Amino acid sequence: MTNHMIDYKNSDVLMNIGGNTAENHPITMKWIEKAREERGAKLICVDPRLTRTGAVADLYVPIRPGTNCAYLGGLIAYILDNNLYHEEYVKHYTNATYLVNEDFDFDNVTGLFSGVQDNPARNAKAYDLSTWQYQTDEDGEILTDPDMRDENCVLQVMKRFYQDYNLENISEITGCPIDTLEESYRLYATTGAPEKAGNILYAMGITQFSHGTQSVRSVAVPQLLLGNIGRPGGGVNAQRGQSNVQGCCDMGILYHILTGYMPVPQRDAHPTLDDYNEAVPVGGYWVNRPNFMNSMLTAWWPEQSLNDAYHYLPKLDGTDRSHIGQYYRMGQGEVKGLICWADNPAVSGPTAGDKRKYQALLDWMVVVDLFENETAAFWKAPDMNPAEIDTDVFLLPAAAAYERNGSKTNSSRWIQWQEKVQEAPGEAKPDLWIADKLFKAIRKEYEENGGVFPDPILNMNWDYGEEADSREGAMEINGYRVADGQLLSSFGDLRDDGSTACGSWIYTGFYSDPDNPATKRRIAEKEGIGLNTQWTFAWPANRRIVYNRGSADPQGNPWNPEFPLFKWVDGQWDMMDVPDFNANIPPEESAESAFIMLPEGKGRLFANAHGGAGGTSNDSPMPIHYEPAESPVANLLYPQATFNPISQRWYPVEEHFGDVEQYPYIISTYRVTEHYQTGSVTRNMPWLVEAMPELFIELDPTLAEEKGIQNGDMVEIEGKRGKIQAKACVTSRIKPYNVNGRTVHVVGLPFHWGFMGMSKGDITNDLAPSIGDPNSTIPEFKAFLCDIRRVG
Repeated sequence: MTNHMIDYKNSDVLMNIGGNTAENHPITMKWIEKAREERGAKLICVDPRLTRTGAVADLYVPIRPGTNCAYLGGLIAYILDNNLYHEEYVKHYTNATYLVNEDFDFDNVTGLFSGVQDNPARNAKAYDLSTWQYQTDEDGEILTDPDMRDENCVLQVMKRFYQDYNLENISEITGCPIDTLEESYRLYATTGAPEKAGNILYAMGITQFSHGTQSVRSVAVPQLLLGNIGRPGGGVNAQRGQSNVQGCCDMGILYHILTGYMPVPQRDAHPTLDDYNEAVPVGGYWVNRPNFMNSMLTAWWPEQSLNDAYHYLPKLDGTDRSHIGQYYRMGQGEVKGLICWADNPAVSGPTAGDKRKYQALLDWMVVVDLFENETAAFWKAPDMNPAEIDTDVFLLPAAAAYERNGSKTNSSRWIQWQEKVQEAPGEAKPDLWIADKLFKAIRKEYEENGGVFPDPILNMNWDYGEEADSREGAMEINGYRVADGQLLSSFGDLRDDGSTACGSWIYTGFYSDPDNPATKRRIAEKEGIGLNTQWTFAWPANRRIVYNRGSADPQGNPWNPEFPLFKWVDGQWDMMDVPDFNANIPPEESAESAFIMLPEGKGRLFANAHGGAGGTSNDSPMPIHYEPAESPVANLLYPQATFNPISQRWYPVEEHFGDVEQYPYIISTYRVTEHYQTGSVTRNMPWLVEAMPELFIELDPTLAEEKGIQNGDMVEIEGKRGKIQAKACVTSRIKPYNVNGRTVHVVGLPFHWGFMGMSKGDITNDLAPSIGDPNSTIPEFKAFLCDIRRVG
């Protein structure tokens, strides 16, 4: 998230796409309402359903599930065709002027870029990215065309690529009427004026696709074209689905990312620490990655040499270790044990019915949660026979969030400390207590009985007190000098020689004063633009708006004088925020690196092989429209295109589009206010069960009439992976789409139910395909196919 939620009040136009802020982020919604009340801001809601957000929006834009890239590609084309981009911003702060390799090409029949090749290991395609590179001179300097007229400059390459994303084609693909499309494009493009700011906020309706990364890029590119990054009221703003999921990612919980978004080493490419550190991009702030990496290794193994510590660190072998990949291997009998912590994949995972069967192949499983959920009780599922299951299941009762101390990092990157307000019931224990006891027991076992490779466990730094104290963990995460234990206040103090230790470099400063840590500050802003810089700590460096050099022109004058985030006055900067650039040089020089984390210092309208933290998008240099893996229609723009060709095909059943004759309707899944995630907690609260008692399916009146379904009827929903049942909710919130001359119906299903708890229901994700985005492997929950019939 580039900005923060309070900053929404500074926006002139807000586009809510792939999210339902009014219903799922209601506190955030108040800042949108503040912008509308005080600034006359306009709200655009783009969604397949008329949600509560759409109901109060100034403009509701209906699009078929799975067509975000087409819709946003149409916005990009509209901006380019009508010269509505912020020219000075684009010219100075993006790579629009850069010249692309003359051999770069694209096939508008197959939807494939130059460099495509087979990737048998993933049963998919892959790209050789050499033709995606910039042209350079004999000294290796990137060639540019300041006038942006050269046919190989990024701006012209984009114009050619998006020439087919016209209103007529996008209307045929999305099913959105042309006049509504054009009205939304015209309204949002007004934020290309220097004094205006546009804000695009999104959630899982953007990411949960086999082209999820391209969807996010589709959000970022128009923001760069319109000059909306780095500015108050602007930004690319992801709205998280849990209160600390941002902090979870920051701590390296994803299989391919270490703390602070450093990539996990590859076994073949990075056998030594020198190999890893030498692989950093040339240019940009990531040249400091050796300081961050070596400090993390020192925090974990302070008594070992850096090379030995790196040797201890697990490395990837080219195999996908995501949720889909690990469960696939579980089904193959390769995974023998599972620790499932605060997760319920037996309900939340794609093709969840198969996941439950795979768990029956495990030797053992540990589940840590507040209630006995479906994952812990998989053997109680209606289609399982406990007598045939040998898996040992251990259920560890956990404390709830308000029953433990520690920090949470919200969508705004604000790391806020909370104190325990009550004791946990019975034997329920905080997560840190459980992790501490578990680690100590494992280490004792290795000490007494040895093992294949015990050194990483035996030598790891693990000293948070007899009863683990979250404050001790916070200080390690913050970082300190090894020689004297002095806590650090800036990640600029980290070194690569083992003299500093730091658990996550982006958190340096959040707990640098143990008596009054920044994470516990609660001083609200009385005047200003809502930055609230004395309220807790925002990573990195307490910076509230990232890439904020973009808030002023190359000479240092704020684009909008109403929001002088940075202003060059009498040879120095007047600053409201922490600069995300070198503030010690003249503004014309700092303008050359407005996007400090990237090697070229420019925002990427065109993304090539120059990596940042964990590499680049490997499936497209520019956002492209691919249909979901299961789609009722072919790709109108690229008639021979499959779904994302780079996405790994795990199972034979996922290798082709759905059978449209047998399964003609699109399912899109979503959340409701009354239940949370898989319902493990909320379906055990009688008042919430009373408010939302059972699983339902939303369908439009036309489809209901065709199928003879009325409100309250029991409906069977069948897909390629099984059948479930749900109560019918016939509603005009969903309407049929006219897609390329044919009528396409969409049905909506929440995913909060399972066979445990006070309210039971079938599991929606039993029907979802095990296919994911090629970069993140996030599953495609938002668009797949089914048939429906009345059964009672």
